[in-house]
Amino acid sequence: MSRLVRVFEYEKLTIYSKCSEGKELGENVINKLWQYNDVNNNIYFDGIRNGVKFKHFVGVIQIGNITIEILPKADKQKSTEDDKKNWHDALLKMLAKCKKIRVDSVSEASLKKRNYSLLDLYFELFLKEVDYLLEQGLIKKYRRNDGNLNALKGRLDFGKNIQNNVIHKERFFTTHQVYDYDHLLNQILYKALLVLQTITNNSSLSDNIIRTLGNFPEVKEKEINKGHFDSLVANRKSTKYDEAIKISKMILLNYSPDIKGGGENMLALLFDMNKLWEEYVYRVLAKHQDGNLKVKFQNSEKFWKNKLIKPDIVISKKNEDDITETFIIDTKWKIIDPKQPGDNDLKQMYAYNMYWDSKRSLLLYPSSTYYETKFGDFHKGREGENKCKIGFVNVLKGKQLNENLGQEIMGLMEIEV
Repeated sequence: MSRLVRVFEYEKLTIYSKCSEGKELGENVINKLWQYNDVNNNIYFDGIRNGVKFKHFVGVIQIGNITIEILPKADKQKSTEDDKKNWHDALLKMLAKCKKIRVDSVSEASLKKRNYSLLDLYFELFLKEVDYLLEQGLIKKYRRNDGNLNALKGRLDFGKNIQNNVIHKERFFTTHQVYDYDHLLNQILYKALLVLQTITNNSSLSDNIIRTLGNFPEVKEKEINKGHFDSLVANRKSTKYDEAIKISKMILLNYSPDIKGGGENMLALLFDMNKLWEEYVYRVLAKHQDGNLKVKFQNSEKFWKNKLIKPDIVISKKNEDDITETFIIDTKWKIIDPKQPGDNDLKQMYAYNMYWDSKRSLLLYPSSTYYETKFGDFHKGREGENKCKIGFVNVLKGKQLNENLGQEIMGLMEIEV
């Protein structure tokens, strides 16, 4: 039976923390988190006495029968269980908007389950994709097969034939082609299914995994690493595998099998909230593009020697005189005092204005409180207007993700859409 614990970013988790059944996490879970963090250069959380303190990474970690969800949060107010459910749903929709998961493929009943974790949703989606591929028919490919056969088939390997068949003259060591399902694409899917079978604690998903494995053709079990995914070559026939391979990659490259025994296998799917927020803001703004307004993501220019300068989002818009104006947005997923923006952040925006010849830029922060702010002037540099603003937007409206976020950001920039 799976036990679920939900925490917010920057919160602490200790051996005494309680999960959904009211039981304490215990030392094994915390030790596994410490080991995982050590392997990943301590980027995900800080080790503290008897526990960990999370950083700006959100997502899900499963250790044995314990599932830990780390959720985003845009304020410092004390949280309730309802807050956690709201941010769980919001995170799911943000991941969907950024194409990290296809929510439309997950059943409505699953989404409504209170203790259905993000990991369960990824597993369900993966099974749906594999079942679809099985229904449509998996790809077969030619592969080379070396073997000692009773009949001459393909090309005779003279060296190995002499080595193996001095006595058995009736056999032939040959190299020949086989056309079957045993190739890398299917081996990746098969290995991911086996990992899911090992790690899932959801009885419904376990039954589906067994059924899917029963329908899967015979392929070799192979240890899959990043190099295997890098070697895949996309073509027209393999396009239908794209979603299943994407989830397989997330599963297999983030899976840490228990090498000491005891059943504490681990799978972690974690996302940098700074990057997720940046991409999410870009995607909600991109909806407003038209013939006169363009939104660009991940821009860069040479700055000094080999260093680049990279604002998050660049907006260009033609004005009434058919002159293109440029605006800069830099997203920051952190909570700040609205009256005290950081000096380094302001200096960064000044440089962006200079490089992109932008007259207005925006430092954009999440908030659960409305703050009205105004543009301030940089006193030197660009001719004409050279302004920057500290802007705050509500990520949630009530219990739901703010559907008008893009329009509100355009309003902060004083850009008509």
